[in-house]
Amino acid sequence: MKFRSLALAAAMSTIGFGTTVASTAAQAQAKEQFFPVIVYRTGAYAANGGPWANGYVDYLKLVNAKGGINGVKISFEECETAYATDRGVECYERLKGKGATVFQPLSTGITFALTEKAPIDKIPLITAGYGRSESQDGSVFTWNFPLLGTYWVGADVAIQHVAKQLGGLDKLKGKKIALVYHDSPYGKEPIPLLQERAKLHGFELDLLPVAHPGVEQKATWLQVRKNRPDYVLLWGWGVMNSTALKEAQATGFPRDKMIGVWWAGAEPDVKDVGAGAKGYSALTLQHGAEPNSKVAKDVIALVHDKGQGTGPKDEVGQVLYMRGLISAMLGVEGVRKAQEKYGKGKVMTGEQVRWGLENMNLDQKTLDGMGFAGVMRPVQTSCLDHMGSSWVRVHSWDGANWKFASDWYQADDKLLRGMVLNASRKYAEEKKITPRTPEQCKQ
Repeated sequence: MKFRSLALAAAMSTIGFGTTVASTAAQAQAKEQFFPVIVYRTGAYAANGGPWANGYVDYLKLVNAKGGINGVKISFEECETAYATDRGVECYERLKGKGATVFQPLSTGITFALTEKAPIDKIPLITAGYGRSESQDGSVFTWNFPLLGTYWVGADVAIQHVAKQLGGLDKLKGKKIALVYHDSPYGKEPIPLLQERAKLHGFELDLLPVAHPGVEQKATWLQVRKNRPDYVLLWGWGVMNSTALKEAQATGFPRDKMIGVWWAGAEPDVKDVGAGAKGYSALTLQHGAEPNSKVAKDVIALVHDKGQGTGPKDEVGQVLYMRGLISAMLGVEGVRKAQEKYGKGKVMTGEQVRWGLENMNLDQKTLDGMGFAGVMRPVQTSCLDHMGSSWVRVHSWDGANWKFASDWYQADDKLLRGMVLNASRKYAEEKKITPRTPEQCKQ
């Protein structure tokens, strides 16, 4: 993305996994880099939230096993939200005073709630692949980092993929595309982008919300059968995804005409459907299932084989596990970059880590050396571009495994840039925020 240059013109409050390494607040601030870990291992979305949390925590353990961040060991503490926004805010308030490095809410609703708190507390928010799409604009959203991609990126690539299957963007005219979405801030995020694409290319957009948690969708899929869309985009989470695939099968909608967002394309979404989901595709947040990657093998050797694994060993390398692992890596690399300016071997403050996240430059050589060869593409942020990358692939379920079904796509920078700037400026006006200037970014 060239945005940065163009922009210049629930059951438990904590989980035992964290307590084995979490120190007191004083120790965390004095000796260790403290990572709060907001999770949901309970509730309607536990099947999906658990693997993400396991990958996140295992990566922190891996960094410690390798000596820490330039010698600085990591401490952490989990806090359970059950995907409830109010509990997410409670977790934030409880953990922020322990020397929090960065928060990763793992919920668009919680992200919305924390967006106004983070600037006051000077703690960055990493929302890799979720959150507010307009928060790519770092001049307004100075503490939000939607690294790797936003829902506008995902929606744009989904339409690109549909167009490619049809033979070109011009073939979208007259087609009908339905969005079956989680009726929450998360599910509503792609709608503005899809509406813009519909206007540009002349396809009909059918919006079909599904109430939390998504186990009742019969009326939705009767509507799909009645309207006969050419494609269905699935913006679900947790049990909503497998339910949607089962209903599609029951109503006879072809799974090879369904494309899910990256939160609807993991093992828990399809394992109970099995062959009934064959042909279903989903976006990936760069990676897919990566059990053969070097970083996954490092986790096995240095964490699980030492008896320190957070979850089941056979989960290492699965889609959501990798998503959590990569999310933790981004936070760690923000700290590492901050140390380059503020002192290697020192514990970084939230404000210093923000600088690190704004100056991240993970080129391919660096990523490959960290064990992410074939898993990720480069990520380069700036003060004004808090996303840093917009590369997406598509993988498909073959009845037993996820297999990549496309080469790399990149979101349309020209289209997204205008939408991001318009939405972020509107937010700035509503909240009476004066956007940072390029000169202020250099300070």
